[in-house]
Order: sequence, then structure tokens, then C-alpha cells
Amino acid sequence: MPFSIIDSHLHSGIQNVSWLWEDIRPLLLAAGIRGAGVIPPVEDIYDRYNPRFTDTPKWQACRRRAHQYLLELHDPQVRVFPYFFVWNDFAWEDLGPQYVAIKWHRHPDEPQYHYDDPRCREFLKVVRTRQLPILLEESFNNTLFFLEHLAPDMPVIIPHLGALSGGYGPLARAGVWGHPLVYADSAVAGPAEIEDYLNRHGSSRLMFGSDYPFSLPQTELNKILSLNLPEEDAQAILSDNFRRLCRLGER
Repeated sequence: MPFSIIDSHLHSGIQNVSWLWEDIRPLLLAAGIRGAGVIPPVEDIYDRYNPRFTDTPKWQACRRRAHQYLLELHDPQVRVFPYFFVWNDFAWEDLGPQYVAIKWHRHPDEPQYHYDDPRCREFLKVVRTRQLPILLEESFNNTLFFLEHLAPDMPVIIPHLGALSGGYGPLARAGVWGHPLVYADSAVAGPAEIEDYLNRHGSSRLMFGSDYPFSLPQTELNKILSLNLPEEDAQAILSDNFRRLCRLGER
């Protein structure tokens, strides 16, 4: 039986990068993928190369255009599931019903989120009410802070099995993977980490993703298929977990 497959983690945008949907969709179709969780590029959200970056109306307008681009993607063969990429304006007013998840992202050498801003809590309150999962890519310490103090009762996805959030092993030793509301995606993760995670935690909280353009859908899909998992486990990773977590059947 062919699998139903959703690439839960890829990027598309046309402002400060040229990652056109028209270039992505043939790669998805060739791999048999018929759904995509699509995230705006970081480059359209903030200036990641300036640690002293201060938000401006110009950047806020850029973010709105980046989100609107995703909302206007209507493909007859690949269903698009847009993420809302939050930054320091914490624009919960723009968080429409079309979004299936939140993207929360920065690397240690990049501008920081203003976690002490009251609007941060307001944004999380709206996300909590709407039961949206958060794809969290942060520094190790901020990841722990987020899970322990900001969103202990909210579903959080750690991308790349933690490779860019302090590392798979350190997060494991901190007890992150055992948290019942913490999920992971396989995007650009190593096969050894994927196997270890599945052996320790099972298949119910891992999701397939490619992180295009940083890898290719077929390349990342092959990592899952090469494990020769039982059909039920493979189907959970390839789409069912994402569908359940994002409550796609209710949208």
C-alpha cells in the first residue's frame, strides 16, 4: 500500500530569497508527497546576520508579504499547510485560521526574542487557545526555558531532532524527548539519531520533514523508508502524526 506523505517542514518565499513553490512542487510530486507544511524563509522575517537587529515597520511589512505568499498557494496536487513565523512584534492579530502551526526560530548568534515582552505571553495565549503546535528552533538554554516556563502545557516540535537546538544527546540528557508534549521532526537529522529516537520513544511523536532547500524531499524521505519500519509506524511518521497534531481533520 502506498503511503500518504506530508513533508512537514520546508521553506518557500520570493522576497529576500528565491525559493519558489513552482520549483518545489515537482520535487514533492516526484517523491510521491501530496502535502507540505510550508514555512516562510528566515530571511523574510528578520535580519539574521545582524545580532543587533531592531524590528521596523519595513520588516513587519516584509513578514506580512511572506505569510501572504503562503496563504495564496493553492495547488491542485499538493495540499499546502502554512506556518505562521512569529517575531518580536508577536503579531497575534495576524494569526488567521488558515495557519496550522507556529514557527519560532533563532540561532545563538542571531537577534533574540523579547521573552519579557507582555505581547509574548499574549501571543502564546492565543496560540494555546487555538491549540496550535509550535515548531521551536532555539538555543539549548532557551529551548529549556521555553518548555519549562513559557509553554509547559503546549505541544512543541523540535526540528532536526535537536541538531540546531543544542544537539540530540544534550536534549536527551535534559529529559526533553521524554516530555509528553514534545515532538520532533526528522528534517536533515542523522539516521543514527532517528533510529535511536524511535527505539527509545516510538513512532507516535516523530514527523517527516525535508527542510527544503537545505535538503531534498526524496533524500530525507529515503532515510525513513530505509528503516523498513512496520507500515503503521512509517505511516505515523510520514503523515499521521502531523495530521493529528495540527488537527487537520478538524479544519
